[in-house]
Amino acid sequence: MEWFESWFDTPYYHLLYNNRDYTEAESFITELTQDIGLPPGSKIIDLACGKGRHSVFLNKLGYDVLGLDLSRQSIEFNKQFENETLLFEVHDMRNPIDSDPVDAVFNLFTSFGYFENDKDDKNVFQSVYNVLKPGGYFVLDYLNEEYVRNTLVPKETAERGDLTFHITKKIEGRHIIKDIRFEEDGNLYNFYEKVKLHTLEAINSYATDCGFERVKVWGNYQLDPFEKETSPRCINLFKKKA
Repeated sequence: MEWFESWFDTPYYHLLYNNRDYTEAESFITELTQDIGLPPGSKIIDLACGKGRHSVFLNKLGYDVLGLDLSRQSIEFNKQFENETLLFEVHDMRNPIDSDPVDAVFNLFTSFGYFENDKDDKNVFQSVYNVLKPGGYFVLDYLNEEYVRNTLVPKETAERGDLTFHITKKIEGRHIIKDIRFEEDGNLYNFYEKVKLHTLEAINSYATDCGFERVKVWGNYQLDPFEKETSPRCINLFKKKA
């Protein structure tokens, strides 16, 4: 079992990240769909949808949404939100997507770069390309590799209720590794996250090899232009060539 398969299915993962700014996320998604020009009724896949909050919001904006995630527990939780235009399914993003062609695929909030093998990364782009309509859009919201290297905080703690998460971060080669330790009821727990530090050029190489063209790169959730040294995010907008 790979690290993300075990960690993402625990309640501790969702507890640790329960302070995410969803107001900012919803504002970002609203501006994003407007900037791309996706009309209501467009079909969107939320790839690596987690607990489905962004899928639900996209659906409220009027889109026909399919949320996909590797975590069975997350998908089971999300089933309560389903309706005629919002569905959830278990899916490994490296595999072909079983769906009618869609207008856009969103991969949001660093849900990429988990795989050791570059071929797996390329498979993600290929599966997205194959499920898009000609002229369809792929949004890859990723960390900015150079910004991460320049701003890394090696140690921190996070208080969540009665739990204290002790977090250390380090860069080893092409990866940023986050070690997460905590104690509950006398039991010690240890998980980790390992994300590849893809450069802007590497991401574009994967995309162009599959037949995408890059339309835009934004540097934050306010959709400001990307600056290599100072932008916290690397939000790529790719288009499938018609």
